[in-house]
Amino acid sequence: MHELESEYHIPVLYYESLETLVTKKDGIYVDCTLGGGGHSEGILREIGENGRLISIDQDDQAIEFAKKRLQKYGEKWSVFKNNFENIQTVLYMAGVDKVTGILMDIGVSSTQLDDPERGFSYRYDTRLDMRMNRSSELSAYEVVNDYEEGKLVKIFFEYGEDRFARKVARLICQRREEKPIETTGELVDIIRKAYPPRSEKHPAKKVFQAIRIEVNRELEVLQNAITKCFESLEKGGRLGIITFHSLEDRIVKNMFRDLCTGCKCPIELPICMCNEQPKGKLVNKKPIISGQNELNFNNRAHSAKLRVIEKL
Repeated sequence: MHELESEYHIPVLYYESLETLVTKKDGIYVDCTLGGGGHSEGILREIGENGRLISIDQDDQAIEFAKKRLQKYGEKWSVFKNNFENIQTVLYMAGVDKVTGILMDIGVSSTQLDDPERGFSYRYDTRLDMRMNRSSELSAYEVVNDYEEGKLVKIFFEYGEDRFARKVARLICQRREEKPIETTGELVDIIRKAYPPRSEKHPAKKVFQAIRIEVNRELEVLQNAITKCFESLEKGGRLGIITFHSLEDRIVKNMFRDLCTGCKCPIELPICMCNEQPKGKLVNKKPIISGQNELNFNNRAHSAKLRVIEKL
């Protein structure tokens, strides 16, 4: 077993995250997406006795697992059950104002994907769910059975970038007129009928991604979180975000670029009237991606991109 593997989750871009994020041994850091605690433990190993790490997750299963793994670090580490878009509330509860570094790993953990009961994967036949926070009211069941056809088309096209979005939505609406669609297996069966017989990738991949994003408000949460995380950094502090698909990466790229840009005046104005100054600078102009060694033992690292911004 590779040294970074745990029974819970293999942390992606582990060394790259630590190298770019941990700039002060006695700093205060936040891991917005605790998961199995891989990145959190890496940060705890890097910081000194006077350093501190605050971890956030909304999944009880992840928190309980990480508590057993990380309790040996004592008062250096604390964990809060919350959504990372509420980072400023978490920091207030932790008695902290500004922090040195913040890490977000936006991918769904291997454990969530591989747990049949969670309904994230099209590889298992289980009840439609896909909630990262199991106390949330909206699940995949409600999206599939209650959303009108036009809204389903919009979700599948925008969040899944699925060119068969209209046909999938129509078939879903036709099937649920007979009876509710209750399981992932039923949904996969419907999706297959919308795709050509010999599709290169699993036909359900994009639709499942789109539903998961809708259920967990992932893109909206990401946009809110980037703004609040950047505001929570001290001068010279860094925000690192690991994404796994183009929709997320596009949001991070554009928002980071906006933070690094000064004047926002229309191009036709001869002089700047807004007096805006850049608020941050990119640590790496291009996203950091996994090396061959990591790709060899972690297939899910192929699409991972790490972007890091430093507050001026």
